[in-house]
Amino acid sequence: MIYSDNYGKREFNLNVPDRLPVLRALFDDTDYNADGKEESVKNIVARYQDILEVDLSEALKNGLETFIYWLINKVGLIEISTDSDADAYAIFETMNDRGKPLSPVDMLKASLLGPIEDDEQRALANQTWKKTVQGLMYWGTEPDAERDSTFVKAWLRAKYAQTTRERKAGAIDEDWELIGTVFHRWIREKATRVGAGGAARNLHLMTEEFPFFARTYQLILEASATYTPGLEPVFYNANNDFTWQPTVLLAPLTLADDDETVKRKIAATATYLDIWIMRRTVNYIRVGYSSVSYAMWRLCRDIRDNPLDALIDVLKDKLATEDDITFEGSPSRGRHGLEQLGLNQFSRRYIYHLLARLTAYTEAGSGRPDLFDKYVDRSAKNACDIEHIWPDDFDRYKQIFSTQQEFDSWRNDVAALLLLPADVNRSLQGKGYEEKVPHYAKQNLYAASLAEITYKHQPQFLNFASEQALPFHAYATFGRQEEVERSQLVLALANKVWSPDRLDHCRVLPDGRGGPWHGAPPGSGGAPKGWAD
Repeated sequence: MIYSDNYGKREFNLNVPDRLPVLRALFDDTDYNADGKEESVKNIVARYQDILEVDLSEALKNGLETFIYWLINKVGLIEISTDSDADAYAIFETMNDRGKPLSPVDMLKASLLGPIEDDEQRALANQTWKKTVQGLMYWGTEPDAERDSTFVKAWLRAKYAQTTRERKAGAIDEDWELIGTVFHRWIREKATRVGAGGAARNLHLMTEEFPFFARTYQLILEASATYTPGLEPVFYNANNDFTWQPTVLLAPLTLADDDETVKRKIAATATYLDIWIMRRTVNYIRVGYSSVSYAMWRLCRDIRDNPLDALIDVLKDKLATEDDITFEGSPSRGRHGLEQLGLNQFSRRYIYHLLARLTAYTEAGSGRPDLFDKYVDRSAKNACDIEHIWPDDFDRYKQIFSTQQEFDSWRNDVAALLLLPADVNRSLQGKGYEEKVPHYAKQNLYAASLAEITYKHQPQFLNFASEQALPFHAYATFGRQEEVERSQLVLALANKVWSPDRLDHCRVLPDGRGGPWHGAPPGSGGAPKGWAD
C-alpha cells in the first residue's frame, strides 16, 4: 500500500515530487524538519505523528476486529452529488439541522433562553451570551468559528461530566463522550445535573457561569500562546501539544474564586500535568488525545471544585501514590526512564522540550534570563536545533563501539544531546568533540558546562550547581564513561525541574503572602513571578 514495483523500480504510490523527501524520511525513520515547507508536507508529518500515537495492541484488545466487521457489514454509504459547494452545504444543513444553519452553541443558547420569560432578563441573557461568544471567536489574531464550541465542551466536561464510557468492546457513550459530540442535547437531558431548566438558574448560567469560565478559558489560551510569569506550566503543556489542558484546568475553579486564586489553581493544576506528561513521555508512554481520555476524566472528577490547598494536596498525592512512573523508570511497565530515552520519531518533540527546560533552568538558576520560550520558538530566524555531541561517524569510533547500531544508540541518547542555534549546529557538523567543545563554551550554560573555561569565569553558575547539588563536569574528551556521567546530570536536573514540590509554590501562606517562591529558579516553573513578594 506504500509503494509499488514500476518496471523493477520501487516507487511510492503517492508519487508527487514535492512529497518524496518527507515520505522517504518517514519510511526510513530518519529526521525530517518540516519547518518552512508547504502545508501539505506539514500535514503529512503531523498525521504520521497521529498514527504513532495509536497503541495498536490496546486497540486490538478493545475490539478493533469486531468494529471492522461491523463497519463492512452494517454501515451503508450513500453518495449525493451536487453541482456546487453551495448546494452541498444546503443539503447537509437540511439533513442535520432541519434547514436551520444553527451551531450546537446556538441551539444551546436557544434552549437556555426558552424558560426566561421576563423581557429584561431575556435581553440581558441574550446580550451577555452573544458578547461572550464573540469574545471567544475573535480572541487572538485569527477568528475561529469553532472556538466557542470547543470551550463549551471543555467547560461542561470539566464541571459536570460524572460518567465516561466503560473501557470494553460494545460500551456506550456516557457524559464525557456525549458532551464531546452532542452537548446541546446532553444538557437538555441533564438539566438537573447542570442546574438548568428554570428561568432563575438559566439566567445565572448564561450571565454568570458561562462568562466566568469563558474568561478563564481565554486566560488559559493566552498563557498557552505567551510565556506568562506565574503561568509558565500552561505554556509548557501547550508546547507539548497536550490538548486536554484547558478542560482539566477549568475543573477546580468556582465562581467564588478571586483572580489570584484562579491563577494559583491554574498554575497548580498545570504544574501537575507538566510533571505527569514528562514522566510518561520519557518512558515512551503515549499521552495523545485518545490515549489519556479516561485518565483526564478521572482527574477532572477528583479535583472538581477543590479549594486551593485541597487541590494541591490531591495533586501531590496523585504524583506520589497513583503509579510508579518516574524519571528513573517504571518497573511495573518494564521501562527505564531517562536511562533509555533516545532520539526517534516518537521522542523527538519531547526531547527537544526537555533539553529546552534543562537549558532554561540552568541559565535562570545561574542568574541569566529564562529563555525557554525563545529556545522552543521554531519560527525564529535562527531557531535552535538538537546538537549531537558525537559526530555522525561510526568509523571514527569503531574501537569503542562494536556495531553501527550500538553507536547510534549512544549517539542519540538524551545525555549526548544539546540545544544550539541552527547556524552553530550546522557549522559544527562532522567535527569531533575536541573541536566542538570550545564553541560550546560560547553558547547556553547547559552546553557550556562541558567546557573547562566555564568553571573559571561563571561564579553564579558554580554557586547554582553547588547549591542544587548538581553533578556538572567539564570534559576534555567525551566517551562512554563521560556520557554515563552526563546521564546522571540529566536525571538530577529532571528531578529538580519536574519536582512535585513545585506544587507547594502555588499555596498562600497564613499571612496572605505567596508560598515559598524564594530560591526557586524561574526556569523551574516554580515561583509565579510578579504574584508574591
